[in-house]
Amino acid sequence: MKYEQAYHFLITKLEQELPDYLTYHNVHHTKDVLTAAERLCKAEMVEGNERELVLTAALFHDAGFLRAYTGHEEKSCDIAREILPGFDYSNGDIEIICDLIMATKLPHNPTTLLQKIICDADLHYLGTHNYFATANKLYHEYKHQGFVKSREDWHKMQIAFFPGHKFFTSHAIKEYGSFKKQNLQLLTAKRQTVPRHQSKISALLNEWGLIVLGALSASYGLNGFLVPNEVYDGGVSGVALILHDLYHLDLSLLLIFLNAPIIILSYFNTGKNFAIKTMAAIGLLSAFVHFIPHPVATHDFVLVAVFGGFFLGLGVGLAMRGGCVLDGSEVLAIHTTKKTSFTISEIILGINVLIFSFAALAFGLERALYSVLTYMAASQTIGYVVEGIEAYTGVTIISEHSEIIKRKLVNEMGRGITVYKGERGFLPDNFEVSEDCDIIFTVITRLELSKLKSLVQKADPKSFVFANTIKEASGGIIKRKKNH
Repeated sequence: MKYEQAYHFLITKLEQELPDYLTYHNVHHTKDVLTAAERLCKAEMVEGNERELVLTAALFHDAGFLRAYTGHEEKSCDIAREILPGFDYSNGDIEIICDLIMATKLPHNPTTLLQKIICDADLHYLGTHNYFATANKLYHEYKHQGFVKSREDWHKMQIAFFPGHKFFTSHAIKEYGSFKKQNLQLLTAKRQTVPRHQSKISALLNEWGLIVLGALSASYGLNGFLVPNEVYDGGVSGVALILHDLYHLDLSLLLIFLNAPIIILSYFNTGKNFAIKTMAAIGLLSAFVHFIPHPVATHDFVLVAVFGGFFLGLGVGLAMRGGCVLDGSEVLAIHTTKKTSFTISEIILGINVLIFSFAALAFGLERALYSVLTYMAASQTIGYVVEGIEAYTGVTIISEHSEIIKRKLVNEMGRGITVYKGERGFLPDNFEVSEDCDIIFTVITRLELSKLKSLVQKADPKSFVFANTIKEASGGIIKRKKNH
């Protein structure tokens, strides 16, 4: 292997032919990675042919930018296979070099010591005092490519990237690890532009404003529509309404009495803050029901069911946005689902079937059917208020230009992504032909779907995209769909 001759040949080519807009992925970056790779090889006691293989891979790892920006790792391998035989590299050596080059493709997942060395060398700047200057060069390059639009986008991208990155070799962890932590702290400090106490006060005012408005709306739904016409809802509110009509008990006291045990349960299952806010919200609802004389809006049962359900659902939805509930059936369902194999939706459905069945026996089938209509109107309103335009849709994208699509999803749409390793091809006329690919999965709101399709279409008109509505989700950062 004639590494020195290969070095001078390629460095000259990079200096002369790389485009000027590559402010980061230029010949200076290649030389910097080579220096870091040499240092890591020495520290990890990698010598002889293995050392030259690592250095050659570091030399060629970004050569693909001579031909393309997206998928440059594959292009780098193509260039290595074309050039290196002329410098006495065997086919076996070249394939090892290409494996090392492909190991630098993000996200890093090296399996050998040599791959760990080149991955650490490639991103060693994250753990140096030159990080911000170097990152600034990458920012300008990404902005030119359209991967970021502003400094704010870039800042968010960097903060999201740091936690997922790690150094692999013991020397890199020791040499760069502490500096990387300091750089992340500086990044995070720059992001905190709003004083924390102002942010907390604003959040509290917003939450309690929603809770008060929610209690007012729900009380109007009860006193203005449901109570005067003896139409019922589901959940604890429905039980309270039925007991009120059967035994002429005070509805405001029933709401407190029936929800009290569930509030205590929520203290242990959901948390102190949630329980306190729920107790206050139900207390407000009871007070509004008892003290505010709402006028009767109508005696038309269809209007009562639809609009009574609407105002009740609006109130419950606003309370949920404020971080609590006005009806304890949700809490009861969450507690029960931990002890059974049923989902939250199934448990709530079972509770309401019992309530409406009793209403049918006690007050007649027609009254029960209007109550079911009320429950449906309330549930749809809750879904709109809580989820609104944030109703989530899962989107899967398969494209040969996955790199540019990934960057655009994260930097232009501000969405997190998950990447699966897959294999594409297997067409009817060419079943034996296939290739590895990244399968991108992301979660967006339903109104963002058109924007996403347009973004993907511009990046790759031949991409395969399919979407599905997310009905149930747990864990992660996705909001769970609320049930009424």
